[in-house]
Amino acid sequence: MARTPTRAQIESAQELVATLFPGTAQYMWPLLAERTGCETWVKHENHTPTGAFKVRGGLVYIEDHVRRLGAEAGVITATRGNHGQSIATACRRLGARVTVVVPEGNSREKNAAMRAQGADLIVHGHDFQAAADHARERAAADKLLMLPSFHELLVRGVATYAMEFFRGCPDLDTVYVPIGLGSGICGVIAARDALGLGTEVVGVVAEGAPMYKLSFEAGRPVATNSADTMADGVACRVPVDEAFEIIRAGASRILSVSDAAIRAAIRAYYHDTHNIAEGAGAAPLAALMAEREAMRGRKVGLVLTGGNIDRTLFLDVLGEADAGDEKDFPA
Repeated sequence: MARTPTRAQIESAQELVATLFPGTAQYMWPLLAERTGCETWVKHENHTPTGAFKVRGGLVYIEDHVRRLGAEAGVITATRGNHGQSIATACRRLGARVTVVVPEGNSREKNAAMRAQGADLIVHGHDFQAAADHARERAAADKLLMLPSFHELLVRGVATYAMEFFRGCPDLDTVYVPIGLGSGICGVIAARDALGLGTEVVGVVAEGAPMYKLSFEAGRPVATNSADTMADGVACRVPVDEAFEIIRAGASRILSVSDAAIRAAIRAYYHDTHNIAEGAGAAPLAALMAEREAMRGRKVGLVLTGGNIDRTLFLDVLGEADAGDEKDFPA
């Protein structure tokens, strides 16, 4: 059985994360509450130094790596962006070398951020899985440590945002969390269990990348042939066995949302809170809006996991109209 981090391990990770930034806020936004029909609290992981939650796990993993093997031991990893930014930021801070492999057509702005954060960037493969396969090949050829996108140390680090969230809002009925390879939702499950809370944890995937929903329903890991979604943070097609075990044991359900619903949620976040949400970060709000009637009157948490969306895509999404837009702000 896969194990989640203990309370002591998460709290130790919190001390390390605090050396980089003081955590992120959670707010209850009135307009968002009107939209969702419930008391809606948002955990703002779009406000970290890299604009996404992943920086927490990267710092914990790389600190352990440098302490055991030294800063001269190079690492390589694959990413669609936020994981790579987290590792590059941690490596630069701790003096380690890092190579990051991204797929073709990856976000230009995320690529630029990773280079600025000190990563040697390689573009290879048609999707994340192909990039990850290439990274493993380069790791063997160049004698680099292949850093996975899911690892217990990464979960330990990202669980710190959930610990902050649950301590700030200990009586949440339900928390909606997006799922890529699974570190975020596993961290939420770990923090909830460490604090002995009864909060339901609901995972959210994109309809075009449903591997964990299919796996949850089948009771076993199920891979897909493609991951077709504008939400690159959840565009994965091969589940991690260890993550699946934790999700199956700790999540209440997994929902899938369409790209159209994700785009509407991006607009809703901007309209109601003036925050920028990337596709994966908006997916939990899309799921809550789909379950509006069932969740009416409850106290609900949303994890806005990141705000790293390319400007051109963001402007395109904002330019689309929602029904009733002209009535949103009456004179």
